[in-house]
Amino acid sequence: MTDSHAKSAYGQSVADACRRLGYSSTIEALLTLAALEIKVEIPIIRDNGELAIFTGYRVQHQNARGPCKGGLRYHPQVDIDDVRELASLMTMKTALAGIPLGGGKGGIACNPHEMSQRELEMLTRKFVKRIHREIGPNSDIMAPDVGTNAQTMGWIHSEYSSIYGHSPAAVTGKPLALGGSLGRDKATGFGIGIVVAEYARHRNSPLEGATAVIQGFGNVGFHAAQALTALGVKVVAISDSRSAVRRDAGVDLAALSAQKRSRGSLKDTDGHDSIDPEALFEIDCDYLVPAALGDAIHMGNAARLACRTVVEGANAPVTAEADAALRERGIAIIPDILANAGGVIVSYFEWVQNLQRQIWPLEQVDDELTRILGNAAREVLDHAGEAGLDLRSAAFDIAIRRVKDALDATGI
Repeated sequence: MTDSHAKSAYGQSVADACRRLGYSSTIEALLTLAALEIKVEIPIIRDNGELAIFTGYRVQHQNARGPCKGGLRYHPQVDIDDVRELASLMTMKTALAGIPLGGGKGGIACNPHEMSQRELEMLTRKFVKRIHREIGPNSDIMAPDVGTNAQTMGWIHSEYSSIYGHSPAAVTGKPLALGGSLGRDKATGFGIGIVVAEYARHRNSPLEGATAVIQGFGNVGFHAAQALTALGVKVVAISDSRSAVRRDAGVDLAALSAQKRSRGSLKDTDGHDSIDPEALFEIDCDYLVPAALGDAIHMGNAARLACRTVVEGANAPVTAEADAALRERGIAIIPDILANAGGVIVSYFEWVQNLQRQIWPLEQVDDELTRILGNAAREVLDHAGEAGLDLRSAAFDIAIRRVKDALDATGI
């Protein structure tokens, strides 16, 4: 995420919502400042015997509605501004979903693709040792994000439990063997399907035969493609970090997955045309789903978009300037705090299961996710229509009102 773009986008959304809702500058300040910011240096011995020092961050933005909740990402561009803004967005996301959690985020500035499993495990465990007093099931619960996965969460669970005793609710997105939830791996992408279905229903727009383009073939992009395909949408193009392919009849996800596993790229998959990843946004489609990193859509490419609706699968994939430019062109944007909230909702389910020592069947997870996220989507769509707002503004109105109500109830 580019700091200035993300910061201005979030800050402007909060300021505009506070103005619409008649809230004071004090409330605006409470919604933009983090409650706690942690920065630590993490030394490890690399496999070649050399000492390397990595910088890690954890930001707890707001906990008036419940313990902070948010992912931990491993990426070379992680910095405090990046983490701070993502933590703020998590506060809005949990509030919009109506689940009793606040917002947090963490990250370590590293390239996980250039590190061995031993190095990553050592890095993760030392990070937990540095910050364990500030995290846990009743204060701040981590989850997977860019560059991390269930195994990373397993290491966090192990290290935290070695200090405090068996504590599965201290982290979510864990392997099933350690108390992870069924449906967690597909939750964000599956949730995108739920939100798009509600959006199409609200607009009386059929999904059968509609088209979609997806940027990203990781966990979110792949499962979003599956969910949209199940709704009758043709995913006509998709990309990973190095390649992109197009198939007007609809991409073959099984073939693409096999190609990715065997070749490490989507390029040259049988029956698909390889295209320039930059040209992905120029394909005419009903739904464009940026599901990779932040700031993917900016003023350098916004004018070339040929979609009718952008569905923010990633966090902050549209810069503030591009957001305004797209709205001027009549392109709708389903905001990240709604579109990709499926992940944090199922993380909440995992936390609840761990606290109650229960195991939910997949059907229950899917049904509850559909109920909660469907309700949130309908609230945003209804408020947008009644107040004459774009969807991002409507979503922030609802989320900020809920956080403000919690702050008022605490006496702050």
